[in-house]
Amino acid sequence: VHTGACKHRHIRCMSVMQSGTQMVKLKAGSKGLVRLFYLDEHRSCIRWKPSRKSEKAKITIDSLYKVTEGGQSDIFHRHADGSFDPACCFTVYHGNHMESLDLVTSNAEEARTWITGLRYLMAGISDEDSLAKRQRTHNQYPLRRETHLNHCRQVKQCTFEEADKNGDGFLNIEEIYQLLHKLNVNLPRRKVKQMFQEADTDDQQGTLTYEEFSVFYKMMSLRRDLFLLMMAYSDRKDHLTAEELANFLRNEQKMANVTPEDVAEIIDKFEESDENKQGGVMGIEGFTSFMRSPACDIFNPLHHKVNQDMEQPLSNYFVASSHNTYLTGDQLLSHSKTDMYAWVLQSGCRCVEVDCWDGPDGEPVVQHGYTLTSKIPFKSVIETINKYAFINNQYPVILSIENHCSIQQQKKIAQYLREIFGDKLDVGDALSRDSKTLPSPNSLQGKILIKGKRLPSYLSADAEEGEVSDDDSADEIEDDFKLKSSNVESHIRKKLDSLLKESRIGDKEDTDSFSIRALLRATHQGNVYETRAQSLVNHKAEQFLAFNQRQLSRIYPSAYRIDSSNFNPQFYWNVGCQLVALNYQTEGRMMQLNRSKFMVNGGIGYVLKPPPMCKGSFNPFSDDPLPAYPKKQLILKIISGQQLPKPPDSMLGDRGEIIDPFVEVEIIGLPVDCCKEQTRVVDDNGFNPVWEETLSFTLHMAEVALVRFLVWDHDPIGRDFIGQRTVAFSSLMPGYRHVYLEGLTEASIFVHVSVHDVYGKVSALRGIRGLFNRSSKSSVDTNSGGLRKRSISDHLLRRTASAPAKGRKKTKMVLSESVASISDPKNATGAGTGGEGVSGKEGGVVVEKRLQPRAPLIHRPISMPLERLLQGQLSLCSPDKEQHDMGADTIIGG
Repeated sequence: VHTGACKHRHIRCMSVMQSGTQMVKLKAGSKGLVRLFYLDEHRSCIRWKPSRKSEKAKITIDSLYKVTEGGQSDIFHRHADGSFDPACCFTVYHGNHMESLDLVTSNAEEARTWITGLRYLMAGISDEDSLAKRQRTHNQYPLRRETHLNHCRQVKQCTFEEADKNGDGFLNIEEIYQLLHKLNVNLPRRKVKQMFQEADTDDQQGTLTYEEFSVFYKMMSLRRDLFLLMMAYSDRKDHLTAEELANFLRNEQKMANVTPEDVAEIIDKFEESDENKQGGVMGIEGFTSFMRSPACDIFNPLHHKVNQDMEQPLSNYFVASSHNTYLTGDQLLSHSKTDMYAWVLQSGCRCVEVDCWDGPDGEPVVQHGYTLTSKIPFKSVIETINKYAFINNQYPVILSIENHCSIQQQKKIAQYLREIFGDKLDVGDALSRDSKTLPSPNSLQGKILIKGKRLPSYLSADAEEGEVSDDDSADEIEDDFKLKSSNVESHIRKKLDSLLKESRIGDKEDTDSFSIRALLRATHQGNVYETRAQSLVNHKAEQFLAFNQRQLSRIYPSAYRIDSSNFNPQFYWNVGCQLVALNYQTEGRMMQLNRSKFMVNGGIGYVLKPPPMCKGSFNPFSDDPLPAYPKKQLILKIISGQQLPKPPDSMLGDRGEIIDPFVEVEIIGLPVDCCKEQTRVVDDNGFNPVWEETLSFTLHMAEVALVRFLVWDHDPIGRDFIGQRTVAFSSLMPGYRHVYLEGLTEASIFVHVSVHDVYGKVSALRGIRGLFNRSSKSSVDTNSGGLRKRSISDHLLRRTASAPAKGRKKTKMVLSESVASISDPKNATGAGTGGEGVSGKEGGVVVEKRLQPRAPLIHRPISMPLERLLQGQLSLCSPDKEQHDMGADTIIGG
């Protein structure tokens, strides 16, 4: 009875939400807007009207993060004088930046209906319990068969309705032509008419019903590459028997211990034909569904959970770290929100930053000093951290505290830390006085570690003054940006506007990263200096690596990144830096690298460093950094693309030209391993382009390497960014895999992955990378060190599959990752290298340096400050001997 009542209530909620409800939408700095909010008929998104955004005025259900009752958000707090009934208020958090939609209904019943309905819809998205994980690409997680089929039906239904321009429930041939153009399909009209007529089987000729359109869509979507692959294992039949499917799984997908029960489960889950199910076979539609499912995603499904040894010292792990966690945007004018702590902690970040300053009424506040960013109470920040620190995982959270407070307010800080965190601060069990190593993440589960400086011991307990702050971003920028004049806000806005204009010229892949040269022109400042972290990496890499084997170091962005852009974290991971802090609020290339790095170990924020980084010595910038270490050869066959959209910033949107796509694969790791290779261009086909090209890469330390797949639209004057997916090398799955582009629902590329060990010196091969296995007649077996004969599927695909249109000649680049590549250099043409990895000079700074062997670093006592160690053995080169880069980044030792 209870279950029936719940179901009835949810159905009623859906009905009310789809009918629509008038609500007040609150916005910062305005009185609110009255809008009609409603759930679309597919229950896939919330929409509202009227809106100038039209089609963009929606929030998808799968982007929802949480729904909170009452006026709890920052927006509601700013409208405290609105006298809203809390029972009529609720907030919907959504998107990667946890944006808030703050709504007020006319009565409590309406609010309750929407809260209940939205939570019901969120609970039905997937089998994952964690709402934070639902924010990630939907294809990265196993789906139930019902969910998978429902998703396919929803896609077809949405496509049909968008194509039905006059809303009569039928599609005529002209609407079909327009739809195909929107879907990036360039088929001859004769072929389209033929498929249209084959699908049009009812009495009403000349139009397609939804059922007829489903048949048309199925004909159009037939995957020739998958059909040929199935034929290769089915002895040319139109289906796979259970044994043939098992052979495919073992031989191509490298699945061990495949049982008849496993195969039967796959057929039952993905085969759509009841007749095939009863016969225990899989047809092309079922095979296509299986190959496009998360089961055949390129990411290793075992890596969705913790899979690494968590008993090693903290210094042996990379730790996901956030810079100026409280900020929602730029470093000068944006809002500070406690919600940001909740978001980053639940998304896997394990080191957050808290900038403490004296506030009114003796209460410390958190803000970015010497700027116009808003302030939030320190107590509220600590309460939020305490609430959300261990929701998704129990591994320790590190608080990086920048303390700028008077002693009186420092005492208040200490009081709140003790009262709110309580036993979470007690790490006595994990520490022993005679221990020479740091405790492990496992031994610190559920604990909060405070990183900061103590007051000098000579100060008395009742002292009124005392400086404890680390060298930090506020100190770095104080002299240049201290706010003194009344018109400073407009002056800062002009600087930001200038930066924004500069950024639009650059590489479309990372529009949010501004060059330091643009900043110099915008601020009219000519002095630059080279900061400590970059200099250590450039000149003392081996010593810095040895230091990071015993101690923790934290790297954070320079304060001159006022746009909240990010540096390249790989630059510092290469020397073993653990706490490489990024601006989580700034989406783009660098955060994509960061996410892929920490997905390797279940997204818990701790990833084990490779053994050579934990013990021993090597030069990460050498041409052959680890001669005795086995290298890996990665062979990637880029086969085809599926449903690639037009560029997101296309001026004509869906009405723009059909794209001419090509794929670029980039390796990001040690400098010797960094390079890019591209396929040729396929003309006028974004729906199902075929490349069938093999790219080869040799990696000296594969454990730190990231593999980045990018899809571009070739343009006569450059290239336009379509999408990307970045996966750690160690998370790649062998065999035939789909690479779903991040943030795009259906867009993917189909590849074949194989890896094998290489021994001996391979640097000589780098110059002839284009010849190595490019047109080879054999491919590499994942599990062997030698070559094997091409499989029958390889032979069939190579012989019969080709591009739908004549392609242009591909280009190839072999790049060395700049040892000083901190952020993406801008590329005005958009057709060159772009991104990182440019060898030579960059912005006047010589970036290619080779280090001579140096004496090993002397172990320092735990009590010795990092500063003394740096002054002694890691002393920096003098300013007059080196050219400087103001865009470099800063280090704090821990």
